[in-house]
Amino acid sequence: MKNSELNPFVIGKYVSEEYFCDREKETEMLLRQVQNGRNVTLISDRRIGKSGLINHLFAQPVMQKQYYTISVDLYATSSMAELVCLFGNEVYRCIQTQKNSWKEKFFQIISSFRVGFKLDPVSGSPAFDIAIGDIVAPVMTLEQIFAYLEESDKPCVVAFDEFQQIGEYQEKNVEALLRTHIQRCKKTRFIFAGSRKHVMTQMFLSPSKPFYQSTINMGLEPIPKEVYVTFAQRMFAKGSKLIDAEAVERVYTLCRGVTWYMQVLLNEMYVLTAVQGKCSVAEMDMALQNVVLLQEPFYRELLAALPQKQKVVLYAIVKEREAKNVASKSFIDKYKLESASSVQTAIKGLYAKDILVKTDDVWRVYDVFFAHYIMRYML
Repeated sequence: MKNSELNPFVIGKYVSEEYFCDREKETEMLLRQVQNGRNVTLISDRRIGKSGLINHLFAQPVMQKQYYTISVDLYATSSMAELVCLFGNEVYRCIQTQKNSWKEKFFQIISSFRVGFKLDPVSGSPAFDIAIGDIVAPVMTLEQIFAYLEESDKPCVVAFDEFQQIGEYQEKNVEALLRTHIQRCKKTRFIFAGSRKHVMTQMFLSPSKPFYQSTINMGLEPIPKEVYVTFAQRMFAKGSKLIDAEAVERVYTLCRGVTWYMQVLLNEMYVLTAVQGKCSVAEMDMALQNVVLLQEPFYRELLAALPQKQKVVLYAIVKEREAKNVASKSFIDKYKLESASSVQTAIKGLYAKDILVKTDDVWRVYDVFFAHYIMRYML
């Protein structure tokens, strides 16, 4: 399928600059840090566009020409062995199309990975497939991976996405171990991206932590409304369609400027709009209903798994939309909740499940579609 045939509101992946909205200043800043040999910590809420920004940076011609780029998503990892396995596979994926001496050194330097080198039984071509069970000495293998990166014929840039996940590993020395290896790297640059702000902040700004003041810290805010409106209208025009600015503004407000949610909603609105047709607020309402109903089985299961006390507090916060002073007597009395301690315990549980998020002492449901589902179908 050609790019011109794509729904221009791409979800969950980076296609090209053509389908990427703005972030010019952020891309320039990241590129400048890399070129100046600095490591960067990128912290923002989930789904605001960190991964897209990193992919966009890596797609820049200067990055393609001057660096090897490696992206490692740690979100689903839970141990050192998983990190090493994923890291090694991503490094190999980066070099497999190269025809140079650096590629030939892969199994020489990372000797632990030789077990993953096989010949395809059908084609006879060499293949690489390393599994978690093959990592018998993760500390040693990690050291070999870093040594290999430093042997490259041009600098490597490694992006660790959802980096805060290493704090959940069963091993307790991962931060210190990674910091030691990274500190020794002379050629390799690193980007540490994370969505748990308080965890990432503690990792990189707390004097007691190994990564303290070891990077340039960078936040990521929502794309400005007027910029996103222009982008959405341009994307509709690519398919010979129109969209009212008011409809895009409503999408932006509903989704609080969070890129992923806006892309999902506009993707559906684009589908609902005929060629030569015009998308309005009416299509937005229909698209929202379609998206929410598609997620209904998941939302229903999520609610069913919540303890009753958490569910009651969740419903109260949804009614408030943005809840302040949740442990106050007025909030507790308004929604007939048990006690301040009970509310705080419930909120702690909902926060741990990534259902609630806190910004400037205001609690809200992070998933705007989930909040809409509760408001429309449960209250």
